[in-house]
Amino acid sequence: MKKRILYFFIIILVLTIIFSALPIFIQEGSAENDFSKQVGQVSYNITEKADLSVTAVRSVLIEANSGSILYGNKEFEQAGMASTTKIMTALVVINTIPLDNVVAVPKEAVGVEGSSLYLTVGERLTVKELLYGLLLESGNDCAVALAVITSGNVKAFVEKMNQKAAEMGLKDTHFTNPHGLSDQNHYTSAYSLALITAEALKNETFKQIVSTKQTFISRGGEPNLRCLTNHNRLLFSYSGMIGVKTGYTIATGRCLVTAAERDGVILIAVTLNDRNDWASHRNMLDYGYSKYESVTLAEEGKIRVTVPVTGGLTSLVNATNNEGAVAFLEKGSAFNCKIITPHFLYAPVKIGDTVGYAEYYNTDGELFYRLPLIATENVEIKRLSFLEKLFSD
Repeated sequence: MKKRILYFFIIILVLTIIFSALPIFIQEGSAENDFSKQVGQVSYNITEKADLSVTAVRSVLIEANSGSILYGNKEFEQAGMASTTKIMTALVVINTIPLDNVVAVPKEAVGVEGSSLYLTVGERLTVKELLYGLLLESGNDCAVALAVITSGNVKAFVEKMNQKAAEMGLKDTHFTNPHGLSDQNHYTSAYSLALITAEALKNETFKQIVSTKQTFISRGGEPNLRCLTNHNRLLFSYSGMIGVKTGYTIATGRCLVTAAERDGVILIAVTLNDRNDWASHRNMLDYGYSKYESVTLAEEGKIRVTVPVTGGLTSLVNATNNEGAVAFLEKGSAFNCKIITPHFLYAPVKIGDTVGYAEYYNTDGELFYRLPLIATENVEIKRLSFLEKLFSD
């Protein structure tokens, strides 16, 4: 009997030594802690049908930062896009190769059907000059030259275009060429084309090129011999106009993408197959700027909360919004804010972890913006001895 008691205490002693060296197991997170939600402006609500004169078969007006739809007609319907294709072409090029590279025009780019800069084989230009030719003069030869220079051949480049569309989640978009000549398998929607443009406008070089009214590039190795003029009429007459791209084929009709910026707000208008596109775009943009505005919901660091922590060296963690929140709303809109945090968190918590949200709702109770709240400090796991573990609740 005494031996059994002695063995029991020896086992207890050994187990105490072993377990006291191990951290207590604590589940990280819980069923109620979902920190993978979409953040930013989350609602893309079309308002009641506006009384606008828009003659396009398909059209859309969006706010660039959020993607919110302000006006639309068949905006998700697939259709050909003509030379507005070149927005994606430029986006892929800009994200792939240095723009100051001096390149030789490949033979594949000479004699391409449609609009052209009449490039010659071996002619040397910078990638940026070819982008000007692509976006201002809509050179199909520039499109092929850039595709071959970027990816080795047109097919490989088009694969990059489709890969980019897939990364953006554009399931209604497919490219078969870099210039936009009609093909039944070459299509997008007005809304997806607006999103492609919003992505491209994040790049300052793209924005600079499409907003250029006139420039000169080299020809035959001699600088400034080609004069390029932007085809966007509104660039010369509409307040805040940035640019972006025109397009036309017999099959698609007139296609147009424009973007304007006022008071830091960028609106993008798209029309596919519109006989009177300039007027349609002016009407859509005027409508957007008259009816909507940018509203600051919260400045950086202005929201501060504490969340209880279980199993940590401290019982609370502080959190704040490490970015400001700006939403695009109908003028005069009222809204309210709800702070959403879990009842508690499990340690460890690290600086930068999302621990809650500030959610903004309109007067109809619809969520339109979600702002993440970020931990500002670390909370380490509290290590317990074997006896503490044994007697703790």
